[in-house]
Amino acid sequence: MAKGQLKGQRMSFTEINFDTDPEWRSIVVNETGHRTVPVIFDLREDTPIFVGGSDHLQRYLK
Repeated sequence: MAKGQLKGQRMSFTEINFDTDPEWRSIVVNETGHRTVPVIFDLREDTPIFVGGSDHLQRYLK
């Protein structure tokens, strides 16, 4: 769902698969407390903004 929303807005994104890169899972959980996927960050500014998951992304893009 999140990828479709981002593509619809013509926004680029990078997908990191936690199953093939479990180190990233630990980093994200430690930094955000977010334990479900997707985990979305807005990297357009100098400081990354933690958006949340797909539901959060819908609200964030409005």
